[in-house]
This record gives sequence, C-alpha cells and structure tokens, in this order.
Amino acid sequence: MPDRQPIACAALFLDFDGTLVDIAPRPDAVHVPPELPPLLLDLAAGLGGALAVVSGRPLRDLDHFLPVPIAKAGDHGAALRADPAAPAERPDLPAPPPDWRARAAALVAGNPGALIEDKAHGFVLHYRLAPELGPEAKALLSALVGQAPDDFTLLEARMAWEVRPRGPSKGSAVRKLMARPPFAGRVPVFIGDDVTDEEGMAACRDLGGQGMRLQDAFGTPSALRAWLMEARRGMLPSGRMGGMPSGQ
Repeated sequence: MPDRQPIACAALFLDFDGTLVDIAPRPDAVHVPPELPPLLLDLAAGLGGALAVVSGRPLRDLDHFLPVPIAKAGDHGAALRADPAAPAERPDLPAPPPDWRARAAALVAGNPGALIEDKAHGFVLHYRLAPELGPEAKALLSALVGQAPDDFTLLEARMAWEVRPRGPSKGSAVRKLMARPPFAGRVPVFIGDDVTDEEGMAACRDLGGQGMRLQDAFGTPSALRAWLMEARRGMLPSGRMGGMPSGQ
C-alpha cells in the first residue's frame, strides 16, 4: 500500500473501467463486484455528496452497472449529472458523419474480435481481441477525423480508439463539478488508469488537488476497492476521510 498523507474535505473523482473494475474483453462483459455500488454510496454520503464517477462510458451504462444515486459524468464529460435527482446536462455537440462509422464498421467486419461501441456523439473501435488491428484502426480514424479537425478529435484508450467531439473532457467535468456544491471548496482527487483520465488528473492538480494513476498508487482495481473500504471504515462523523495515498 502506498504511503499516506491526511486529506480533509476530499472530493473524489473515480474512473470506472480499469479503475473501479477490471477491464473486460468487451464493454458489456465487465464484472461489477456486488459490494461496489453500496460502497460508493456510503463514501458519497461520508463526503457530503462530493464523489463522482467520471467515465468515457455513456451515462446509461454507468446507471446500469452502478445503480446508486451518486454524481456521474459520462461520455468523457459530454453528459453530466451532478445532482442524482436531476436530469443530465448535455451540451449541443456534433455527431460524426454516418460514413465514418460505416467505414470503421467495414474494417471491424474483416477482423474478428474487433468491435464498435456507439456513443451519442461518436464511437469507439475496440481491438483488444484483435491487437494486430491497432495501427490500421488508428490510420483510418485519424484520416476521418482529419476531415473535420475543428469539430472532432481521436482519443487513444487501452486497446481502443475513440472518435469524439472536441470540447468536453474528463477535465471539463471535474472543473464543472468543482465549481458547485457539494464539491466546491474541497480538495479534488482524481484516480484513473488510462490516458483518457489524464485530463481529469491534470484538472485536479490545477485546482490544488491530486491526480493519481491507479497502477502507481494502488496497482489494481481490487487494491483500490480494498482501500476505499478501509477509507469508509475510517471516515469521521464530520465526513472527512482518514487518509489517502500520496499521488503525482
């Protein structure tokens, strides 16, 4: 377990895939330990509501896998539900031309194991089960995004490439949440495992908090969950957390 330093009044931002749960071969095959949803609910209560899951997944996926009333940001910040009882905030964003998705689907069709994950304003080409496809997928999607570089960007993830609109990010989600209660005034801490989480980590550092890479601070999702359980046991009545691993 990493060295600890005391942090009072933390605001926790947690990635989902690869951080709270192990990466699965397919997005729909992820396993959520049954103790995780109530654990997050308890932690959110102890932090006065200042806990959010910030993910590249759509909010519908997060609601399916984590059916508890906590703050959530999906689609890399393009969908934000700060108040679990309120509708999600969704900025008006462009969708890629249908031809882009069709060309990606044609590439996937010729490579068993690869798959397309559709999102509200883009799509992801996963090649975890077809690793040799990575360079070709990058080349194709880079060329497509190059047709509208002011509107779209290509995001690298673990064994995946995602076409998404410019603007929203995990960093923008952190900044929006930190500007409002119950997050405002707390020390922001982002824990993630992937390059897609670096914007969230950077936002927390810019705001005087911490951005921690799971592999360095904990090692595995199970180790993080064990630490979160320990933190829940050590919470003070005031809602403060007893300690937190030091981060970058």
